[in-house]
Amino acid sequence: MIVKRFFDLFFSLAGTILLLPIFIVIAVWIKLDSKGPVFFCQERVGQFGNTFRIIKFRTMCLGAEADGRQITVGEDPRITSSGKFLRQYKLDELPQLLNVISGDMSLVGPRPEVPRYVALYPSDVRELVLSVPPGITDYASIEYKDENDILGRATDPDKAYIDEIMPIKLAYYQRYVAERSLWVDLKLILFTLSAIVGRR
Repeated sequence: MIVKRFFDLFFSLAGTILLLPIFIVIAVWIKLDSKGPVFFCQERVGQFGNTFRIIKFRTMCLGAEADGRQITVGEDPRITSSGKFLRQYKLDELPQLLNVISGDMSLVGPRPEVPRYVALYPSDVRELVLSVPPGITDYASIEYKDENDILGRATDPDKAYIDEIMPIKLAYYQRYVAERSLWVDLKLILFTLSAIVGRR
């Protein structure tokens, strides 16, 4: 959709410019708080199965994925002091505006997953979900804003994510694909902002 792309490009560019002072403050805080780069990049699966590097502010210590775990669980000891705050208010997601500008993502759409989890999607669902650009927020992001706390209570977090959370997320992704429109995008952006403000 050309109109959706224009919507994404306009608001992501405007947002990046307006939030630049906050980007700088966060970058300095991360560098002072722990060793390592300001940004965390990870391979994700985008539209039509094409992979790209998602950009986030780094919220974990260096080598956090060395144990092979790609989900965050409860009071994860890998999370830095600054990272805990950034995650709580979703500020670590802000650099994804750059992914939107580059065309890898949209402001609203199914959240992009790592390849290992996408490989577990039923083939028909995978084809549908990957038919649209992934987004920074969507129905599932709002519903599971405290996902890491939920997984923190699970005996086997990875199994709980695959068996319990992922199927519900996929249902939300399919709902978005069926309902998508600029009005739905605007509504989900407002709901997301409301959910974040509600944490204060």
